[in-house]
Amino acid sequence: MKRIALTLVILFCSQITFSQTINQTVTDDKGNPKLLGKIDKIGLQQAPFNAWFEPNYDDYLVNKQVVSKLKESLNQYTIKVFLGTWCGDSKKEVPRFYHILDKAKFPDSQLEVIAVDNKPEAYKQAPNHEEQGLNIHRVPTFIFYKNGLEVNRIVEHPMETLERDMLNIVTDNKYTPNYMAANYLNYLLSEKSIDSLQLEHDILVPRFAEFVKGSRELNTLGYVYLRAQEYDKALYVFDLNTRIFPYKYNVYDSLGEAYFETKNYDMALKNYYKVLSLKPDDDNAKEMIEMIKSHVE
Repeated sequence: MKRIALTLVILFCSQITFSQTINQTVTDDKGNPKLLGKIDKIGLQQAPFNAWFEPNYDDYLVNKQVVSKLKESLNQYTIKVFLGTWCGDSKKEVPRFYHILDKAKFPDSQLEVIAVDNKPEAYKQAPNHEEQGLNIHRVPTFIFYKNGLEVNRIVEHPMETLERDMLNIVTDNKYTPNYMAANYLNYLLSEKSIDSLQLEHDILVPRFAEFVKGSRELNTLGYVYLRAQEYDKALYVFDLNTRIFPYKYNVYDSLGEAYFETKNYDMALKNYYKVLSLKPDDDNAKEMIEMIKSHVE
């Protein structure tokens, strides 16, 4: 009798764990529901997510000719998708992506979909941190693997169309995803020390200035590092951004926030005062300066 009871308890707990990790819905501070962690198509077809998933799936006219060309090669890949059910680009591109996969009869077993958070303390993170080490700085991100190795990815939105981008990836054609600067900087930070990179500022600043898509590109990457508590990398990225965009107040605001979180109050003050020199009516900078002064006192 005890063994039966114990077995039932184990089964019950297993069911609870499964229900919490697949299509887990949480509510944010404003009462808006969002999916977090591992999800599947069924989760996106449930209310309230179906309000955007179904029309964007149904209304997308899949290019059948392109799909017929990529279908055979695509089935040799596994795909990992990171999205935010709170994100406008995810709401548009992910249903379209699913529609293409369905037309290509792509096996569900070769697809993993993970919903990340948008809370400041868990920025672009999943509850079980499947995003770690994968440079998820924009969503949606579609990563294509072959034989366990990443081949390429589509970041946020396609360069042409999803079908054509996918065809280029799986047929070994040259394909460069969006946000080259953020992707390249992430690569450099994984291969080199920050001290060595700082010695290359004179080379790196003009190089990044050529192909970065505005100050927000590296700013977003910096916040991914900051929320993951990789403070040295966050400070480096934010500082590099100020060198590329010295006339943008927001880059100093971000650098000031990073210094504040690392308790370097002198440098935080310096950057928030720089914000005010560029935007004298910035309320956030004024509030942060007062807060920092109270910490110092």
